[in-house]
Amino acid sequence: MSYEVDTSTVRGMSAPTTPGPALPASLPSTPATATAITVTAVAAAPIRARRGGLLDWRVRFAILSVVWGFSFLLIKVGTEAYAPFQVALGRVLFGALALLTVLLVRREPLPRGLRTWGHLSVAALLLNTAPFSLFAYAELSIPSSLAGICNATSPLWGMALSLVALSEDRPTRRRFAGLGLGFVGVLTVLGAWQGFSGVDAKGTAFALLASLCYPIGWIYVRRTLAGTPGSPVALTGGQLMISTLQLALVSALFTSAPSSFPLWPTLAVIALGALGTGMALQMQYGLVTEVGPTTAQMVTYFIPVIATTAGVLVLGEQLHWNTPVGAAIVLAGAALTQTRPGARKPA
Repeated sequence: MSYEVDTSTVRGMSAPTTPGPALPASLPSTPATATAITVTAVAAAPIRARRGGLLDWRVRFAILSVVWGFSFLLIKVGTEAYAPFQVALGRVLFGALALLTVLLVRREPLPRGLRTWGHLSVAALLLNTAPFSLFAYAELSIPSSLAGICNATSPLWGMALSLVALSEDRPTRRRFAGLGLGFVGVLTVLGAWQGFSGVDAKGTAFALLASLCYPIGWIYVRRTLAGTPGSPVALTGGQLMISTLQLALVSALFTSAPSSFPLWPTLAVIALGALGTGMALQMQYGLVTEVGPTTAQMVTYFIPVIATTAGVLVLGEQLHWNTPVGAAIVLAGAALTQTRPGARKPA
């Protein structure tokens, strides 16, 4: 998770969001990573447009979509050899190492102040430790494609929570319609008319709870870390360091050390952290700087599509008609919740 420039409404989204000069009310994943998504950063300086990168922004946008979309496949592969807490631990560990390397090269310091680190600890729990663990546990019993679609419900949870937690966020008929449409999509994905037959209730509940963690964390961060000095990379790296400590403690208490390190699951966990968190966040920051947060955050809508495609083609997961149809309805509802009324003309 990070922060985008916009400052009007909370948008829960799965992938990490975008950096800006102040903490936004509107936030877009992780796997994700991602990732949503997934980690927090506050930008201290205004964004200045930079053009002419090594790769065209459309190419980087596509790469970012694929990286975050494949995160759910990587989680699934990682859980074949490691406990869910260990998969989450490896994810934040290698993500932290990637960002700390960037800080070292740039010679940027980590955040300072006990208050800042205290709030980052809560943010790490809500935005990394809890959702990453929940998604890993969920994928023990549900397909990676279903986990990716559940992750896409974050904007819906975010809109619902923002109406309660953020007084400046005013509901509109269109956003209420989007909320209702989105949850109709969830019911379609789960096959509600069939009594949810064939769907693992526990795993699905874990995935939906993980997607709920993101907007809760975003609201907390907005209330506590707005205006905190420090670069996005420094604050994100600090948050991932804390999440690494949290998951190391939990893993030591509730899991036993792995007896072996199989190649593919190990590589999956490393890629999940180093690419899905470290590289992807840097790429996202660059996209926001170049094309703005509105365009950059559209990557979120490609994540469930790629996650479903990867699960079917690579892992051989079954795909029924209601899964893509329901996913399309979820994304349509999520898009509606992101719309805002046009500015009123002065009398």
